[in-house]
Amino acid sequence: MPRLSILDQSVRFASRDAASIFQGTLEAARLCDRLGYGRFWVSEHHASSFICGSSPEVLISAIGAATTRIRIGSGGIMLPHYSAYKVAENFAVLSNLYPGRVDLGVGRAPGADMRVAAVLAAPHPPDFRRFPQQVVQLRGHLTGEIREPRLSPEPAGEVPLWILGTSPDSAILAGQLGLPYAIALFINPMAERGLADIYRHHFTPSPQCSAPHLMIAVTALAADAPDQARRLQKNYHVNIARMLLGNRDGQALSPDETMDYEFDAREAMLVGSQAQVSAFGVAAEVRDRLEQIARTFGADEIMVSTNCYDRADRMRSLELMAECFELAEAA
Repeated sequence: MPRLSILDQSVRFASRDAASIFQGTLEAARLCDRLGYGRFWVSEHHASSFICGSSPEVLISAIGAATTRIRIGSGGIMLPHYSAYKVAENFAVLSNLYPGRVDLGVGRAPGADMRVAAVLAAPHPPDFRRFPQQVVQLRGHLTGEIREPRLSPEPAGEVPLWILGTSPDSAILAGQLGLPYAIALFINPMAERGLADIYRHHFTPSPQCSAPHLMIAVTALAADAPDQARRLQKNYHVNIARMLLGNRDGQALSPDETMDYEFDAREAMLVGSQAQVSAFGVAAEVRDRLEQIARTFGADEIMVSTNCYDRADRMRSLELMAECFELAEAA
C-alpha cells in the first residue's frame, strides 16, 4: 500500500479571515501528525483571494512547532522567483529547528500570473529557463558541494530535495539528477501517463536516491455516507471550476448553494478531466480509487489535497482516510 500524505493550500472557501485559515492549516497538521500521515506539505500561491498560502517557509516553521512526528515541507517553492542560495538558507534553518523532518519540494511554475511573477523577482524578470541550473545550485548549497559562499547555518543532516511538475521536462530533470519526483495531477489532470516512464528511463542514481521514487498528488475527499460524499464532490467541482475559469466573483459557494448548480460546457469539460484523477466517496471507495491511480503511475507515495468548504468535513475526511489506510498501525 503506497504511503499517504497531505498537501495543504490554506484555501479560503468560506468568508473567513486569513488568520482563521492558517489556524485551520495548523489544526489539520496536528491531526495528520496524530493519525500517522507520512508528510504534510504546503504550497505557494500569490495574489489570490482564494488561497492564503503565499509563504511556505513561514508556514512550515509554524507547522513544525505544532507537530512532533510527521515530515513537513514545501509542495513547493517556486524556485525561479528566488535565489537558490537564499532558499537553501531558509531550509537549513528549518532543518535545524526540526531535524530529520524537513522536505524541500521545488517547482518551476510561477504560482501566479506573469505580472505577479515579475514583482516577485524584481528588479530582474524571472528566467524560467534557468530552473535546471537553479536546482543544481540549490542541491550544491544544501550538500556542501558548493562551499562559497558558505551556507549559514549548515543543514542539520540531509534535506531531501524533490522536483514537482507535470511535464516531460520536469520528469527528465528529476531523473537525470537522481531526485524523487512528484506529479501534480490535481493541478494538471491531463498530465501524460508516460511521465512516470520518462522519469524512470532517465533516472541516474544519486547520493540521495539509489532508485526512482515517485509521488502522485491528487484531490480526494472521504465522507461517512454516499450522499454526503456526492454533496462534497459537487461543491468542490463547482468552486474549482469557477476559480480556474475566471468567472468566480471572489466568494466560494456553500454546499447548499451548489446542490442544484448546472455546469456550462467549459465547466463540464474541466470537471470531467478533474474527475479522472480524483477520489470522492466513502472511505473504502476513496482508498480503492487512490490505489488504482497509484498503480496506473507505479507510484510509491500518494499526496492528497483535501479542500472543503466546511472545515469539519475536511477533518472528518482526514480521519476516514487514515483509518481506511491503517496509517496508525503503519506509523
